[in-house]
Amino acid sequence: MTFRFGGRSLALWRGAPVLMGILNVTPDSFSDGGRYFQCVQAIEHAKRMVAEGAAILDVGGESTRPGFTPIPAQEEIRRVVPVIRKIREFSEVPISIDTSKAAVAKEALAAGADMVNDVSALADPAMPEVIGAHRAGCILMHSSTLPLDADAPQVVTEWLSRRLEMATHSCQLPREFFLADPGIGFGKTVPQNLSLMANLNQLADTLPVPILLAMSRKSFIGAVAKEPDPTERLPGTIAAAALTCRDCHLLRVHDVGAVRQALAVAAAITECRSAAPR
Repeated sequence: MTFRFGGRSLALWRGAPVLMGILNVTPDSFSDGGRYFQCVQAIEHAKRMVAEGAAILDVGGESTRPGFTPIPAQEEIRRVVPVIRKIREFSEVPISIDTSKAAVAKEALAAGADMVNDVSALADPAMPEVIGAHRAGCILMHSSTLPLDADAPQVVTEWLSRRLEMATHSCQLPREFFLADPGIGFGKTVPQNLSLMANLNQLADTLPVPILLAMSRKSFIGAVAKEPDPTERLPGTIAAAALTCRDCHLLRVHDVGAVRQALAVAAAITECRSAAPR
């Protein structure tokens, strides 16, 4: 599949996901809050992720962890725009702005970002106009709370399908400008998160756009592994990446180098198994 953004594009293959590196320019992110809040530290980390193989950098200025405190758009802009401009000084790597505010997206795209990672899937009524005007890429994420008895893969697939149809119409862009994210950790129980990942093929078989999976360091890993510290969840993140990579096109991760190495080894073993005589 081809993902388009602005005048550029990225070729994506199911089963060989590219990595989106997470750059949280926030003091209160659930896993690395404050670590890259200052611009200098943020740029150093961005350079490191690009060197480790990140195909996209996802820059966010507002935490979306459970119970987060919303901040004004101007504060979010103050945090992310200088970082985006600095990244553009050393790299042409595609940049995603992680925001649900149209005002923030507009300034970030003007500063050099290429796409909008919107956890609300265009809840801001002004967002489609901003995305359409810039011909920006757009990531639509499912974040609604699911009923406890919901069939998570089916409900999320159907919701994202409807949202994609709405988005292409409201943004006046073809579907090649969109990605779909099932929203692991947003409004879902641990069993529902696990079911979504175990049945990711259902989304990939049904939706006509690439699938982005964002599961890095999330609370379902802590629940399964009994690990309360998000920074100690790399082994669980790697396990989830290796077991879901065959049915997604992109993985959004904190630890780019470690996940890239794990995926390379998993791919080599899978290729060897496929080639072995029976």
